[in-house]
Order: sequence, then structure tokens, then C-alpha cells
Amino acid sequence: MAGLLWDQWLPTGVRKLVAEVLPGGEADARALAVWLAGVHDIGKATPAFACQVDQLADAMRDHGLDMCSAEAMGPDRRLAPHGLAGQVLLEEWLEERHGWPPGRTGQFTVVVGGHHGVPPENGQIKALYEHEELLRTPGAGSRVWRQAQTELLDACAHRYGVEGRLGAWRTVKLPQPVQVLLTALVIVSDWIASNPDLFPYFPDGASRSDEERLAAAWQGLDLPKPWCADEPTETAQELFTSRFKLPAGAAIRPVQEAAVELAREMDTPGLLIVEAPMGEGKTEAALAVAEIFAARSGAGGLFFALPTMATSNAMFPRLLDWLKRLPTADGSRYSVHLAHSKAALNEHFVGLMARSGRVAAVDLDASSERQRRQRDGRQQADAELVAHTWLRGRKKAMLASFVAGTIDQLLFAGLKSRHLALRHLAVAGKVVVIDEAHAYDTYMSTYLDRVLAWLGAYRVPVVVLSATLPAARRRELVEAYAGRTAGDTAEIAETDAYPLLTAVTPGGAPVVRAPEASARATDVRIERLADDLDALADRLESELGGGGCALVVRNTVARVLETARALRNRFGDDRITVAHSCFVDVDRAAKDKELLERFGPPEKANRPVGRHIVVASQVAEQSLDVDFDLLVSDLCPVDLLLQRMGRLHRHRRGENQSARPERLRTARCLLTGVDWPDRAEEGVPEPVRGSVAVYGLYPLLRSAAVLLPHLDGGPERPVRLPTDISTLVQGAYGQEPVVPEQWADALKEARERFDEHREGQAERASVFRLGDVGRPGRPLFGWVTAGVGDADDSRAGRAQVRDGRESLEVVVVQRRADGSLVTLPWLEADHKGRTRGAIELPQDQPPPPFAGRTAASCGLRLPLQFSYAETLDRAIEELEQLYLPAWQGKDSPWLSDQLILALDENCQTRLAGYLLRYSRFDGLEVIRDRCD
Repeated sequence: MAGLLWDQWLPTGVRKLVAEVLPGGEADARALAVWLAGVHDIGKATPAFACQVDQLADAMRDHGLDMCSAEAMGPDRRLAPHGLAGQVLLEEWLEERHGWPPGRTGQFTVVVGGHHGVPPENGQIKALYEHEELLRTPGAGSRVWRQAQTELLDACAHRYGVEGRLGAWRTVKLPQPVQVLLTALVIVSDWIASNPDLFPYFPDGASRSDEERLAAAWQGLDLPKPWCADEPTETAQELFTSRFKLPAGAAIRPVQEAAVELAREMDTPGLLIVEAPMGEGKTEAALAVAEIFAARSGAGGLFFALPTMATSNAMFPRLLDWLKRLPTADGSRYSVHLAHSKAALNEHFVGLMARSGRVAAVDLDASSERQRRQRDGRQQADAELVAHTWLRGRKKAMLASFVAGTIDQLLFAGLKSRHLALRHLAVAGKVVVIDEAHAYDTYMSTYLDRVLAWLGAYRVPVVVLSATLPAARRRELVEAYAGRTAGDTAEIAETDAYPLLTAVTPGGAPVVRAPEASARATDVRIERLADDLDALADRLESELGGGGCALVVRNTVARVLETARALRNRFGDDRITVAHSCFVDVDRAAKDKELLERFGPPEKANRPVGRHIVVASQVAEQSLDVDFDLLVSDLCPVDLLLQRMGRLHRHRRGENQSARPERLRTARCLLTGVDWPDRAEEGVPEPVRGSVAVYGLYPLLRSAAVLLPHLDGGPERPVRLPTDISTLVQGAYGQEPVVPEQWADALKEARERFDEHREGQAERASVFRLGDVGRPGRPLFGWVTAGVGDADDSRAGRAQVRDGRESLEVVVVQRRADGSLVTLPWLEADHKGRTRGAIELPQDQPPPPFAGRTAASCGLRLPLQFSYAETLDRAIEELEQLYLPAWQGKDSPWLSDQLILALDENCQTRLAGYLLRYSRFDGLEVIRDRCD
């Protein structure tokens, strides 16, 4: 199985990384991988393992392999798990039979020791050496045990053709990334070869040879091969026209053309950072560059990492569309996956899963459906995209060739956890794209930088995208990936060019390019607006007198809901739309779809007639192609404010915006959420408490300071997009003083608190963060020591790579007056026309699959109030009172182990001292319960 995986499934780049460190190249690499898979369970040939089944142990005793019973061995038997025992036996064999020095064996044998997901620690190895009786029974039986172990290892060396190579490998120093990849390959091989569906314990036709059984299992597994990209030879314009839906005659952006040219000029694929304004087509640029990088590096797929589940869901169909346009040979199949905890609720992904059959062994003489189509000449020309059955689950999903998912999935590669080698194999064979790089705080960046160091060691091509990246952060990304010193990267931290491309290869010198800005430009006038709801309503009534669409962005959900109520009182319910993160999943998806349909690009959107106001939280900042006539925003860090401005006059509506209401043809941002002094020299701005809690005072004051010239300059000093983006971002995040003298004391105090917070984040992140890449030849012993166990894409797992309290997730249903439970009544029919609203959920038996899936689609993450220890424990205790045994276990996969939040017929309930109200229009509102 390891040989088949090596030949037909591992990407070329992974095989090359292993091959180049061995004297015999590819042949040596394959032989080494197959041999390690062959000997990985040698530790089962020990008394500590063999004593577990009396009947089998007695048969061994009859042949001289004496051993105590498991009870007689006692707790010491735990010192010899068969992986560790196998590592020690293999080390002894290499030293005694082949003359290897002790210091050279561990880098090979750790693959055997770590094949159950955790490489052993030095202390564990030492303890086992001190209990040799666990490896072979003392006395006369010791010789028989040693003989049996040696014969088995000799036979494997002969069978897998490494007898003549062991002497040459004795001087090799395996880099740690190679040790990780070999370990992962053995794990995957072991899992497949241990699958009783593929290798039945009692197969039909006992006369079948091993080769015939293997061929049948491989056909039954039917793993898609990796992507083998051919380097595109078209011009950049031709490449974009063929891969993406460009309007007829549309020219690509300068930054897109420059990204393709720079990728082609790089000696070897490496890290490429693309900084360009919102709406400049960075996603398309990344995919075009990925195609070039994959062809040159031998990558077998792509992982597109995004900040949230919502942005991942939005990216997934775009990824599928791109895949369908890639040039491909007839019969090509690609495995694809949507990687986050609620992927099974995504309609696009569910459709792919439905077309993927169950993994099962097939008869050797039977032809697969695909083979029949080929024989009959009906093979489709486009690549077949499959969500492969075997490549599902939290430990295997990322092994699919093409994956869109949350950044958490990438950060998990930097978290010390069980089976970490599989996550490394998953990314080592791909091009990695990291979107919205500015969106990750110090805690997440600490993990990201360590992951980039390992990606550089694997020589994984990486494309980083951002509209607003501080120069210091750009430098940190380059240094993390390439391992350069500060002096080598000074230039990339000093440039203020924008748009900007920065490229570097592992160990190479950075290259900086500044492509021309596109002709798209917007001048945004910024004005102060008092933080008063009546003042806001008055101003909107004045601005929208002739119609138009406004976006009001608040920094907290509470401010969103408070603002929406006030504006509804003034403008009416039908003129206000609310969007924030506290909607159940299905309502959140519908909300995003509604926003795109009403406020998207002119050729797609059905824009509201008259005036309309969207009141939103930060969900409106990124990855939504929406366009508004007027923006009102709470003060926030300037890079995020620029993202919000990217939703203002995003598309051209008529010549000189003539299709917009006359008063709104000039882009304007009203800045609120802060108590502004009349003049800068008269005092320090005071952001509202909620904004300070979210972002910290220091970033807010720095942002206010760099915006002062545009605020005080009035119409004569608009923010020019994209020209001013870099200046504003670098000013806000730089070290130079930018605030008025009167702010200095307040800023100093805020800076001290901010630095303390960041240091705390970095320190907390380092607790479970993976170590840096060790020197070649150093074994992976203790690689994930003091780790977190299993890294899981759950609320607890995500909290490990995000600096946030553990959030509480619930499934929201409705309880009727008679006590029955139903799905939320307003849910619309699904894409097949099936009713989803008010489906009864039986409490004495598992809900039918469709009803269970519909209920599960109403998952909701409760807000911060429920993340504090005392409230969290109380909430869980109260939620567990609605425990339905019939909903647990494998017969109810959608609802098993879920906490159920049951709303009454008025869509209200009480929980842990709070009153909860839910509306399909406003989402969740949390109010302190006065009755508590």
C-alpha cells in the first residue's frame, strides 16, 4: 500500500523532497518508505504485546517464545507500546546487524515509533531500555525472542530490497520535514491496509495472492490522483480570460499581470505577498499564480485559507468553478473538500458528497463505473470533482487535493497535537493561499509564523493576500518563511509603494515590485458624526432624501441592534436590514445571499427602490462584494476602516456615478462611535467602551491620529483610494509619533497596556505551539510533547489557535405550547423544494435524517457573555436539562452530543441569568434577566 501511495497518490514535490536527501534519489526514497511501512509493527513481536490474548500467546509459548501473562507484567507493560517497542528493536537491529552508529538510527526509527500519531519522548525511550524484559523474556527465552525479531527484520529488508542500501543510508542526515512526511505516509498506509472493507479478514477466494488482494483493494479505494499542473504558456491576459469569467473585452488589473510575471520570474516557487486594494481581483491573481507554482514545484493541490466559515463557504464555489476551467486530460478526477466544522451543511459540498460512493472492496474482475465510461467512449472532458468518502473526517479531510477552509485548519499545523504529521503531509503537497492576512491578531500570527517556517522547510509555495498589511507584519511573514535575518529584509519594511508585490524563496533574497495602480480610484470624504442615535437618524434622513443605500457598521452586536431599533422607528421596518454574527447558520447564509442579491455588482443585484439602510457588524468588512452609496462607521483600526470603505462606491454606476442619487455621487464616510473634541488640541478622542473592548484603545487612537488631516481638512483632503491606503496603514502601525502633542500621555498609557496584551497573547500561544524546524539528522523525539492531544475543529479546538474564550454552540429549535419540538418555522424550502420550516422533531426516537440535518443547520454560537467560566458552566447545566437519549449516538449523527436551545412560541427563552430573544430579521439579542 505504501508503494501504491508513493507511485500514484503522493504529489511530485513531496516525493522529490524525500528523494533529494538520499544517495539513490527516487529509487532510494520509495524503497525507504515501503521498508518503513513493512517494519512499522515489529514491536508486536514482543512479550509486552503478544501476551494480550491467551490462546495466541500459548501457541507462541509452544514454540519457545516464553512470556508472562498480561496480569503478571502489571502496569510496566504500558512502558512498551508496540510503536515504541518497534523503534527500539529496529535501532538494535541497525546497530548490531548493519553497524550503524547509535546517533544515526533515531532519524529513521522514529517513523516506527510515531506511527500512532505521537513520536516518543527521550524519557520514554530510556525507560523502555531499562525494562528489557518487555522486549524479550529474560533467560533462555531471550535468545528465541531475539532470533524471531531478527528473522522478521531480515525478511523485511530482503523483501523490500533495502539490504544493499542500508550501508549507504548510514551516513544520511534526514531533515525533520522528511521524517514527518515518511511518518505520515506510514500512518496513511497503515490505516488503509487495516480497513476490513478493503482487506476482509475472511476474503472470498482464499487462493488469491497478496498482489490480487492489493489490486482489488486499491480499485475499491479509488483514490483520485494528485493534480499534475502543466505550466500555462499563455499571456497573463489570456490566462485570466480562460480561467475566470471576465466580461468581453475586459482587461486584467496591473497587479494581476505583475503577479503572474513575478511568479514566472522566480527561480523556484516560494512566498508571494500580494497587497492591493479591495476589489482588484487578488483571489483570481492567487489562483493564477498557484497554477504556475504548482507546475514548477510539483504541488498536487491547493489549500485556500480564509478567516471564517462564511468566507470559506463563499470561496468554495469559486474554487470549484476555477477547477472546472483548468486544462485537464480526459478522465482526470480531483478530490475536493470544504474544511470547517459545518461543511456538511453547505449545499455545494453536500452535492459533491452525494455523488461520492461508499469505499468498499470490489471484485478483481469488475470494472469501475469510470472504467466503463472510458471503454464506452463517454468520458467527460472536464475534470471530475469528488468529495471522496475515505478523505473525510477531521484527520483525513485536509489530505484532499483541493481544499477551501478556515485559517484554523492551517494553524493546526503549528499546534502540538496527535497525528500532526498528517496535517503536515496535507499542506506539504499543496500550494497554500492565505487570504485577508491582516485579519489575524498576535496570538494567531504566532502560530501562523511557525507554520510558515515549516512550509518554507517543505518548500511549499505560499501566496498571501491583503489589502491593508502593515510593513512590520510583511517583514515578519517573509522572515518566518525564508528564515532571513532582519538586515536582509530591511527594504521590504521600508517601502511605502502600493500596490505591492513581495517575493522570496527559502533562503533567498526578497524581491519587491510595485505595479501600477489600476484606473479604479475613489476619493472618500471623511466627516465626524456625533455618537447619538437621533443625530444619526437625522443625518441619514437628510442624506437619503433622494433615495440611496447606506451601510452603517457598528463594532458590537449590541450597538447593531440598538441602532437598528432607532432607525426602524424613523424609517420603518422594511427600510432596515440587519447583519451580524449572531444568526443561526442557515439564517446567516440567507442574510449573506440577500445582501449580495440586493447590493452586489450592478449586473447582478436587484437594488432596493428608494432608500435602504443596512446596519451590520464586522461581517460586512470582508469577502462580500457589496456596494453602497454612503458609509457610516464606528471608529476602528484604520486597516479595517479601509476595508469598510471598500464597500463604498465599490462599482461604477453610470458615468461619474450618475446612476446614484445626486447627493451621494461623492463617496463619503461618516465616522462615529467616538466622543470627538471640537479641535484636536482640545482633548483626546474617547471611543465608546465596546470598541475599546474589541480593539484596544491604542490602535484606535493611532487610527484617529492618522485620519485627523482628512477630518480637519474637510472636502479638500479626502482619503484617496488606493493611493492613501499604504500611507494610512503604515502610519497607524508604525513607531513614529503621529498623534498631537496633547494626546501623548494618553497614548503612552494606552501603548503600555497594548504591548502588555500582545506579549500575553504571544506567551499564551507559545504554550502549545510547535517547535521550530530542527537541524537535519535530529530525530523527532518529543516533537509534540506537552501538546493538546487531538486537535479538533470544535469550539474547544478553535480556541487553541485563536485567542478567545471557549465559545458555546447550540442548535436552536422551537418548543410549542404542547411540548413538542420543531425546526424554526420560517426556514425556506431547500434547493430541492423540500419544506424545512416547522418540521416536527420526535423526542422518543432519532429524527429522520432530513429533519435532523435541518435542525443542525440552525447552529448558533452564543456571544461573549456565555464564555466566562461561571456563566458557561451554568448555561451548560441548564441546556443539558433538555437531554434526549434518542437523539444520541450513531442513529442521530446530526444532533448527537449537541446542546439544544429551545425557544418558546415567542422565540424567547431564559439561560444562565439572561433573556434570549431571536428573530430571523435581527438574530439573537441577549438581555440581562431582571428576574434572575
